[in-house]
Amino acid sequence: MKRICTGLLAHVDAGKTTLSEALLYRAGCLKKLGRVDHKDAFLDTNAMERERGITIFSKQAVLGLPDAQITLLDTPGHVDFSGEMERTLSVLDYAAAPMACRATPKPCGSCCAAMGCRCLCL
Repeated sequence: MKRICTGLLAHVDAGKTTLSEALLYRAGCLKKLGRVDHKDAFLDTNAMERERGITIFSKQAVLGLPDAQITLLDTPGHVDFSGEMERTLSVLDYAAAPMACRATPKPCGSCCAAMGCRCLCL
């Protein structure tokens, strides 16, 4: 069985946790689709995360597929917690960067991208 570690990296409010939640739900790992704004997202387990509606600590979840096991890492997007996001980069096989295209790009998004490129190129 192929094992893949992939992370979601993007600016705050780009939908990383929402996408993680949807992937877990569609893969059959969750029975109920949670939402960050409803404070019931599966990966936002810390009380501060639920209260503030943001990811503060990187979280992992495993998606079991017929021919692969994907470890999904949901990372913080807020620049104040960028160190937490940076720590996950060393274990990734792949990174995905969901972007909220309808919104104006946020300065934090370029910060995350710059850190990701710097760390992945080392």
